[in-house]
Amino acid sequence: MRARYGERYRWLLLLAVMIGTMASIMSSTIVNVAIPDMSHHFALGQERAHWVSSGFMVASTVAMLTTPWLLNSFGYRQTYVLSTLMLLAGGVGGGLANHFGLVLVARVVEGLAAGIVQPIPAIIIIRAFQPHERGRAGGIFGMGVVLAPALGPSIGGLLVEWFGWRSIFFMVAPFCLASLWLAYRYVPTNAPGGVVPDRRNSRLDWQGLLLCTVGTLCLLNGLVELHGNAHASAFMLLGAALLCVLWFVWWQKRQAHHGGTPLMHMDLFKHRPFAMGSLVAFIYGTALFGSTYLLPLYIQMGQGLSPALVGTIMLPAGIVLAVTIPLAGRLSDRIPVHLMISLGVLLLAASFALMATIGLHAALWVLVAWTILGRIGLGFILPSLNNGAMQGLEHRLISQASSTINFLRMLGGAAGVSLCGIILQWRMAAHGAQDTAAAPSAARLAAFDETFVLLALVCALAVLAAWRLRQPEKRKEE
Repeated sequence: MRARYGERYRWLLLLAVMIGTMASIMSSTIVNVAIPDMSHHFALGQERAHWVSSGFMVASTVAMLTTPWLLNSFGYRQTYVLSTLMLLAGGVGGGLANHFGLVLVARVVEGLAAGIVQPIPAIIIIRAFQPHERGRAGGIFGMGVVLAPALGPSIGGLLVEWFGWRSIFFMVAPFCLASLWLAYRYVPTNAPGGVVPDRRNSRLDWQGLLLCTVGTLCLLNGLVELHGNAHASAFMLLGAALLCVLWFVWWQKRQAHHGGTPLMHMDLFKHRPFAMGSLVAFIYGTALFGSTYLLPLYIQMGQGLSPALVGTIMLPAGIVLAVTIPLAGRLSDRIPVHLMISLGVLLLAASFALMATIGLHAALWVLVAWTILGRIGLGFILPSLNNGAMQGLEHRLISQASSTINFLRMLGGAAGVSLCGIILQWRMAAHGAQDTAAAPSAARLAAFDETFVLLALVCALAVLAAWRLRQPEKRKEE
């Protein structure tokens, strides 16, 4: 491939994987615009409606750990094409579904596809680009990727208003088709490291994958039960989730000790930048995906605005994010990543805190301004997090590291979507604002405000871990 296309090949490869990742990220966020209409169509409560987002997140989270095995067994191209076809099938299936259960199945298929594809770009950036180019490559990639969620809600809000919620699912189709064409043109067939894919000697750790799936489901269901009256079953589920985590860690260490291929190398966490980066990624995922779920609901249910205005409010923030990311990517090649990430997390926390100060029937420019502030924060975090966490790692651990940090980010996202849905419902009940069909009120707005304050506090915690991303100073030799 490099001989055919020359030095520009690595940028063409980056473009190819960027389109597929855009489709997967769009599928993860754009459905949130349609949740109110979908809830009305299927007569769903908040506790069931949030599974449209969290079901995707669970599937995506678990699938991320399979990416290194798939790449080693089938190579870049076959893995990428498989995930794109699954994403296309999930989008078309969700749009045609006439039962909520089928919608959830389609979302799970989309989640599996998104989980497989999302670790691949970070692996390519680390392997194909020199250290002084990675910030710029990550910035350009990030700029392209955020165009999907930036433009998605705007177009999605109009589609929901004009054609109904089903049209949202079909939006990923053109991206998937373009991605398939680019994959067969630019994505190589080899496995990471330039080796030939080896299916015979590559074995998937099914036991670890099962433990991970059961633990994730127990965690999310435990959070849901914790809000209700069934506290005993909630603590049982959360206890089972903790047991699965401990068993998973023991099993991964055992796999590595006996020469197997674990889903997650525990040796990664001995590297301080990676350990701290993983913690930031988890908290960042909680805040990012929780807020992505919450903001469209806040604009429609809290402020009483139409679905079309969701896009109007979020589009300027998306454009600002798209401009911020490449600039931040260039800065991250010159400025320590722990400073970039700490500043980004602080701006994100400030955005959530300021959202809680907005009154009923707020001016549009205020909503736009505070949303933009949060997106500037995201722009500082996105190009720096993977590079900062994986700096100094051995090349043999890059695939594992990319999958692991994306897994933890998505696990935080899955928990964040569930927590936001649960806490919002809890606070609505506490304020007597459970009737979602009623006009916006001060009581309902207070429930949203309290949920935003929680997200701000979660982000503030991430600053402590982000600061620890700095490289330890080497002792001077006497």
